Amino acid sequence: MLVIGIAGGSGSGKTTVVQAITGHLKEKVVIIPQDAYYKDSSDLSDEEKRNQNFDHPDAIDWDLLCKQLSDLKQGKTIQQPIYSYISCSRSKNETTTVTPADVIIIEGILIFTCKKLRDQMDIKIFVDADDDDRLMRVMARDIRERGKNVEWVIERYSRTVKPMYLQFIEPSKRFADIIIPQGGHNKVGISVIVNTIEKALRESKKKDTEK
Repeated sequence: MLVIGIAGGSGSGKTTVVQAITGHLKEKVVIIPQDAYYKDSSDLSDEEKRNQNFDHPDAIDWDLLCKQLSDLKQGKTIQQPIYSYISCSRSKNETTTVTPADVIIIEGILIFTCKKLRDQMDIKIFVDADDDDRLMRVMARDIRERGKNVEWVIERYSRTVKPMYLQFIEPSKRFADIIIPQGGHNKVGISVIVNTIEKALRESKKKDTEK
């Protein structure tokens, strides 16, 4: 089993990179999104929810994420939480069943800020992108998928997304084994990553056979 972490700022193209990698790999791949592990905020007022900082490490339930990743590595099935950006809450009645796989990809903006999580990763990849490109992608995504308007997106970007990127996410780039600029559009970078993963998988399987 190989655990790969893919980090980068909001709108950097992480999802595109994940899709490109999984499309090239023959092994079974499981995706663990950091976004599923936001702390439940259903008890907050509407005003408090509007002011919630989703880009701060404190917003994530790291204990649960680390525990469930550890369980997967031990061959156990997990019940991954389901989080809604619309209601800022976790579903109390539903979860997603996730079974172990040859490759586990953890994807999220803050995943390299947690040492306990980093220590469980075999390969760490940081997706880099221009600030203007990231803002455009964030704006398109939040309007299309999260029901927000342009004013809300720009205000949030200025208030939390950009400051938190500079304070937490960009500095976490130093933990990366591979930095890929231009996101999923960097075909050479994707090729290098896929080759690196396939080599690591071959070495891992060889070790298992020798045991």
